[in-house]
Amino acid sequence: MPVTLRQPGWSRASASMVLGLAFSYALSIGARAILGYDPLLDGESVMRIALISVPFFFLVGLGCFSYWFRWASGAPTVPEDHSGHGAKSWKSYFYPNTDHKVIGIQYVVTSFFFMFVGGLLAMLIRAELAAPGRQFVDSNAYNGLFSVHASLLIFLFIIPVFAGLANYVLPLMIGAPDMAFPRLNALSYWLLPVAGTMMMLSFFAPGGSFATGWTAYATLSNTAPLGQEFFTIGVQFAGASSIATALNFLVTIITMRAPGMSFFRMPLLVWANFSTSLLVVIATPFVAASQFFVLLDRSLGFNFFDHGQGGDVLMYQHVFWFYSHPAVYIMMLPGFGIVSEILAVKSRKPVFGYRMMAFSLLAIVALGFTVWAHHMFVSGMQTWIRVPMMVTTAIIAVPTGIKIFSWLATMWKGVLKLDTPMLFTMGFLTMFVLGGISGVMLAMIPLTIHVSDTYFIVAHIHYVLFGGSLFTIFAGVYFWFPKMTGRMYDEKLGKLHFWLTFIFFNATFAPMHVIGVQGMPRRVADYAEQFASWNLVISLAAFGTGISSLVFAYNMVASWRGGPRAESNPWRSLTLEWQVSSPPPIFNFDEIPTVVGGPYEYGVPGAVHGVFGGSPTTAGPGRRGPATTAGAPSA
Repeated sequence: MPVTLRQPGWSRASASMVLGLAFSYALSIGARAILGYDPLLDGESVMRIALISVPFFFLVGLGCFSYWFRWASGAPTVPEDHSGHGAKSWKSYFYPNTDHKVIGIQYVVTSFFFMFVGGLLAMLIRAELAAPGRQFVDSNAYNGLFSVHASLLIFLFIIPVFAGLANYVLPLMIGAPDMAFPRLNALSYWLLPVAGTMMMLSFFAPGGSFATGWTAYATLSNTAPLGQEFFTIGVQFAGASSIATALNFLVTIITMRAPGMSFFRMPLLVWANFSTSLLVVIATPFVAASQFFVLLDRSLGFNFFDHGQGGDVLMYQHVFWFYSHPAVYIMMLPGFGIVSEILAVKSRKPVFGYRMMAFSLLAIVALGFTVWAHHMFVSGMQTWIRVPMMVTTAIIAVPTGIKIFSWLATMWKGVLKLDTPMLFTMGFLTMFVLGGISGVMLAMIPLTIHVSDTYFIVAHIHYVLFGGSLFTIFAGVYFWFPKMTGRMYDEKLGKLHFWLTFIFFNATFAPMHVIGVQGMPRRVADYAEQFASWNLVISLAAFGTGISSLVFAYNMVASWRGGPRAESNPWRSLTLEWQVSSPPPIFNFDEIPTVVGGPYEYGVPGAVHGVFGGSPTTAGPGRRGPATTAGAPSA
């Protein structure tokens, strides 16, 4: 008979953290004794070891490694009784859980928490920049604000929130009962709050938080105060989480598709996450390596980046950007998949050029590794590499342009339903095209030299990552909210959220193009009087953007608690996740479906996508043909 394990508690995790601190101090004493230093005078070594060991002790105490430890020690493994699988109550979300749906919600909620923290830091930044001179913080504190702001939103929000949405819906989309490695999936989530907490705690480090930006350029990061190591080590935990999740996605997609689901019957969101996972697995070790080199420089004096000791400071930038430009597509490709799903459903039309859309995702993966040095046009690197990087940067716009025209063709003469997910999707198309245009402009070497390190760059990255990634995130959350919670959101509040965000976002970042071209430098706490008027406008608009996020938060919380009950398929979608109850059963399907058609055959008479025990799922009312809906069976 299976044995039910007692769920490890937070008290055990807290005790483990205390043990981790004791271990750090003892290890520091031993190391410094061997090297001949007085350990009592070197608290930095204790902190450095603690930043690495305490999170592992916490994860062990929480139970993330229990099964593997039993296996590694040779003890009999406990038969799986699924006691840690599925959401039995709200408490299930505060412990390691092997259900991909629970993990998906954990990812999404935790990532949005870090978004609100990063957004609060953005409000403090804009409050300081509302007028020239010092308002609230000095230059060092300001540097910490924008550094933690960017790091949280990139490493702890945009990248993991896409992983959370995919964690929830991807196994359902391909007809799988769960992810390929459920325990690894649970561990990958719990690495995330560790990394985020570490970055936020950097404000309490001696000398203040890390203040070198999210790029953490050496040699500045080599000589920064102790707070820098909160970033250097925190990125390692966030990167490990990303790699574990990406490997899980790849194996799940390749090996666990339902019968009949060939690669060219997969929804484009699955294609997008397949492509993203390839990027993550290949590229993320490079950012881990860059920060590992910095850690070795700081702690053991390896001098990888110290020119005076034979190091090469440009090597850091090459290694870092070899990850960080593909990272832009890690933060974009899942959004492309979300947009494709929503446009097909809300236009009631098949996706135009489905196979070309899939191939363009793979083309972006390949080309994404050929453009990293366009971030280094003014770094002092060899001049001969500039022109090839300019050319490849222009070329990578081609597969992205294919997607834009395919989306527009999908909407052409469709039966458009302009609800909240569709509004955010159309807002994304507008904002991302504008961000892409400025990106192509920045591919041109003379313009990049002129606007380098100005607010033009700030405007560009926010049009891509806020107007691009965040708009698709909001669209995806609204679209799959009924499936994830079993409730419907408030449509009026959703539309209010969109219009507030759309208007105030453009009012915030469009003027930055103007003052950037005029020479307003980025990453400064003070600026010339000539930029005062525009900065006041930008700050006021930024506060409006912050207010819009509160509308979203209220809508999500209130609707989750007491919104109307959702139907199993309120959007009349063809993809498999909408053919089960909302929220889905613990293992998704009572019986594995057989896929017999494509996922986007809306308006095609007699089109069938999946079969559940002989009961087909067909398209709802579309642009062509009669209204032929079949009741979606609840598993």
